[in-house]
Amino acid sequence: MNVAVEHIATDQPPDDAKARDLDYGWQSGNQIELLENGEAYFPKVFEAMRAAQREILLETFILFEDKVGFELKDILIEAAQRGVKVVASLDGFGCGELSVSFLRELAEAGVAVQMFDPASKTLGIRTNWFRRLHRKIVVVDAAVAFIGGINFSADHLGDFGPEAKQDYAVQIVGPAVADLHHFALAQSGRQVRTRRGWRRRPQRPAPWATSEEDGLVRLIYRDNVQHRDDIEEAYIHALSKARTRAVIANAYFFPGYRLLREIRNAARRGVHVQLIMQGQPDVLLAKLAARMLYDYLLKDGVVIHEYCQRPLHGKVALVDDDWSTVGSSNLDPLSLALNLEANVLIRDRAFNQQLYESLEALARNHCRTMPEKRKPRLWLWRLTVGFLVFHVMRHFPVLTGWLPAHKPRLKPIESPAHDV
Repeated sequence: MNVAVEHIATDQPPDDAKARDLDYGWQSGNQIELLENGEAYFPKVFEAMRAAQREILLETFILFEDKVGFELKDILIEAAQRGVKVVASLDGFGCGELSVSFLRELAEAGVAVQMFDPASKTLGIRTNWFRRLHRKIVVVDAAVAFIGGINFSADHLGDFGPEAKQDYAVQIVGPAVADLHHFALAQSGRQVRTRRGWRRRPQRPAPWATSEEDGLVRLIYRDNVQHRDDIEEAYIHALSKARTRAVIANAYFFPGYRLLREIRNAARRGVHVQLIMQGQPDVLLAKLAARMLYDYLLKDGVVIHEYCQRPLHGKVALVDDDWSTVGSSNLDPLSLALNLEANVLIRDRAFNQQLYESLEALARNHCRTMPEKRKPRLWLWRLTVGFLVFHVMRHFPVLTGWLPAHKPRLKPIESPAHDV
C-alpha cells in the first residue's frame, strides 16, 4: 500500500487569498491553564483528543517513535476510525526519522498526514535544516486549544533522565480558540469556513490590550511573508511599557539589537529584569552565544540566571503583573527570522502570577546567578572573535535567504519509500 503524505511549502502560507495576512485581535473571556512539562501537558491534550467528536488539528516540530509518540498515534488512529477528521502537520526535519510503517498506520486509518519540507538524505545527512515548521498547536473540535513549546516526545517527561526538557504550554478554552482553529485550518491548506459556528474574518488588532479585564488572549505568529517580525515586536512593545518586573525564560537567546536594547533600557529605568537561560544546553553553541551578551546586559542591572538541572526548552515571558506570552518561538535568529512560529499573548493577572511563581522557583532552586561584575575578557577576544561571531549569527538568516526557496503548494506524495 502507498502511504499518502503531503508537502507543505516552506516560505509562504497556503496560496489561498482567504488564508493570507491573517492578523488576530485580542479575545476576552478565555480560561487559560499553564501546563508545565509533559507531566501536565500530555494527559490534558490526550484527554481532549480522546473526547474529540468532529476534528483534531495538530502541528508539531517533533514526533518521535517512543512511548509518547506511540500513544499519540494510537489516539489519532482511534479518533479517525470513529469518524473524527484528523489532520497532523509535521516538520520534515524534526520528524525526519519517522518510519514508513508508522506513517502507513496513520494513513490507513484515515489520518491526513502532512510533512513540511520533507527531503531525502544526502550522503546520510538531512539537508532541510532551515525554514522549519516549529509551531506546536493542537485544536480539538474548535473548542479547546493547546499551544506552547512541548513536542510529542518522551524527552519532555521527567523519567527520561538528566536530558529531560523543562518546558511550558497552555490550554485555552474560550473565544480565542476560534482564532487558533482558523489559523490551523488556514496553515494546513484546509478550507476556512465562515458561517455561524466557525470563525469570522480576523481584524487587524491594536498591539496592546487596553481593557482591565482578565482572560484576554491574542494569537501572534511569524511567517516569511507579511508577519516576519510580529513576535519580536510583541516582546519589544511589552518591554517598552514595563514598569515593575520582566522575566524572560528562553532556551535559545540571541536576539537582535533592538530587543537587547529594550531589555537593557527597562533595567535602566528601574524595572527588575530577569533572564533565565540554559546552563545545561542540548546545543552548546546556544550557551556560548547567549554568554556573549552577558556583559552588555549585566552592567545595566539585568539579572541573569542559568538553569542547570536539565536542558531548558521553554519559550515564555511575563511583564508586570498581567502580560505574558507562551509559544514556540525562541529568541534567536532561527525563530525570529526563519522558522514558522506561533505564540499567544495573555493579559490575565492570575495566569501571570502562576507563571511568575513557577519561574521564580526555577531561578531560586535550580539556577546559578551570574555575578554582576564578571572577570573581563581579553580586549583582543572581544574585538575580533566576539565581533565576528555576533555578526555572523545575527546575519545568518540573510545568508540562508540566498538558498533556494519553495513555492506555496500542497503536493501529495504517493510513495512509501519516501524518506521521512
